[in-house]
Amino acid sequence: MTSPRTHSEFHESESGPSKGEELLLGVERMAHGGVGIAHAEDGRVVFVPGAFPGDKVRVVARKVKKSFIDSQLVDIVEAGPLRVASSCPAAARGAGCCDFHELDPSKESDIKVEVLIDQLRRVAKLDDSELAVLDVVAQELSPQRGWRTRVRLGVDKHGRAGLRKKSSTELVTDVACTQLVLGLVEGIVGADARRFTPGAEVIAVIDSAGNRHVVESRRAPRGRRAETVLDVVEGSGDVVQAAYGHEFHFPATAFWQAHTSAPDSYTQLVRDWLTDSSADPAMPAVAWDLYGGVGLFVPALHDALADTASLGRPQAQAPKIYSVDYSPAAAAHTQESLAAYDVSFRNAKVEACAAQLPAPGYVVLDPPRTGAGDEVVLAVAQAGPRSVVHVGCDPATFARDLKAWKEAGYALKRLTMVNAFPGTHHFETMALLQPAS
Repeated sequence: MTSPRTHSEFHESESGPSKGEELLLGVERMAHGGVGIAHAEDGRVVFVPGAFPGDKVRVVARKVKKSFIDSQLVDIVEAGPLRVASSCPAAARGAGCCDFHELDPSKESDIKVEVLIDQLRRVAKLDDSELAVLDVVAQELSPQRGWRTRVRLGVDKHGRAGLRKKSSTELVTDVACTQLVLGLVEGIVGADARRFTPGAEVIAVIDSAGNRHVVESRRAPRGRRAETVLDVVEGSGDVVQAAYGHEFHFPATAFWQAHTSAPDSYTQLVRDWLTDSSADPAMPAVAWDLYGGVGLFVPALHDALADTASLGRPQAQAPKIYSVDYSPAAAAHTQESLAAYDVSFRNAKVEACAAQLPAPGYVVLDPPRTGAGDEVVLAVAQAGPRSVVHVGCDPATFARDLKAWKEAGYALKRLTMVNAFPGTHHFETMALLQPAS
């Protein structure tokens, strides 16, 4: 490798840094995706994975573009004030689980709020005046370690299960991640762990009843929605999870919030926000639960509609809820705990189904990491709901969706950053949207 450039050398060069060149940088802030941001001497932004604000680092330029440089961290020359001892032995060995394992946990939420606001500025196109009055609430979920109730592991050619290294097919098979609840991968990961089918994936879940379920699976090929379960290694494979006073049954391969506290926290927030949203007397007693999965938000939506009626807003009918999800795994079980509610489950794409449903008063929109997209937002907005709770698990796609809501005539009323993935750069965002006029 070449020697790092000096300040004078940068100014003598017209082209600036070149690919493969080493640079000495000071990291200024965090960007979306959990990477540090620094600046080269010629002013270009340099993205530094694995670095935190205040770090002085040595990097090598991997991709050099006109306006930015992607780099690879070579060395922490001087640790910044936010860097602490690693909280995760698996991440310390290169696993892609806890990219914030060396970040001071007390600063994590502040950094995530800053990342969110940056995406709102850049992607949602909120101007300084809009951002100035925006009150972003940070909500911590406890615990910060030992919070994950489900994990998906790879299996190497020797049959050993483990977490994948970042941007690699290699696995860390000797130690477990500290995100995981106690006992989740006992006997599955480690030197003396059992062996599995090479090339398979292992899904381990501990449910609300304390039962562990371990299944071997094969991911769905392109164009198919359901993965193939090869073997139920332990438990029944029928997971039972409790939230908001209800039990939900579904296959171990189906989606459920990973953090132990997330389901109760999200459902309570939905009820509180919608109950306080001051719906008008003519609001239909109908709610949509979009990307609804097993129906987690159905009881909260029902209660919010009932609360609206109890506040003196007359309704001609009892609350009716439509839950829509494209995943066949989510729709595989009839939820006995929802039998008391008037709910209709639809296994369909949201954008195709929206025009066929009665107009809603309330909507919960909880899309995957790719976001809802303009087509879905427009379809929901055209139905004219009085209040929408939009849940985003990626700040960039959430901000893109927020821009679509603004263009569709909806205004942001409340915004919360939920630190639902402590030790990582990931977080959830929950927003309350209502018609702007």
